[in-house]
Amino acid sequence: MAETLNTRFKRGPSESPGLLLWRTTMRWQRVMTAALAPLDLTHVQFVLLASAMWLGRNGEPPNQVQLAAQAGTEVKMTSDVVARLEAKGLIARETDSRDSRAKMIRITAAGTAAAQRAIVAVEAADAAFFEPVDEAQLVGLLQQLAGEIR
Repeated sequence: MAETLNTRFKRGPSESPGLLLWRTTMRWQRVMTAALAPLDLTHVQFVLLASAMWLGRNGEPPNQVQLAAQAGTEVKMTSDVVARLEAKGLIARETDSRDSRAKMIRITAAGTAAAQRAIVAVEAADAAFFEPVDEAQLVGLLQQLAGEIR
């Protein structure tokens, strides 16, 4: 006896936007992992390193809470990953002179070089991955789904 799927999709889960987004995300993450592996960076390490570089571009380094907010990561996980980046010599953490509980994140020269190489690799991988679709349209849709556009 065939079991009936309790779904609103006539042809089953293959029409589910959520499942398709999951599968797309998993495929994209594999592409990012492959692009960053030669640089000895995980994807989350790259995101935090590039975010720290972006936030500190005007000479004012971010603290870990600001970095987590920019990257959309949890503060505790951000702290753990930042410790790994520090061990690699890519960032330095310093106590904030205004708040002894806060850690400021400074990109080292090696970190800047690594981030720049990684940005090139990630952007090339992104361009190849998203080549089949209209990127501007996709970005608008993703911003809407992420709640960044109302």
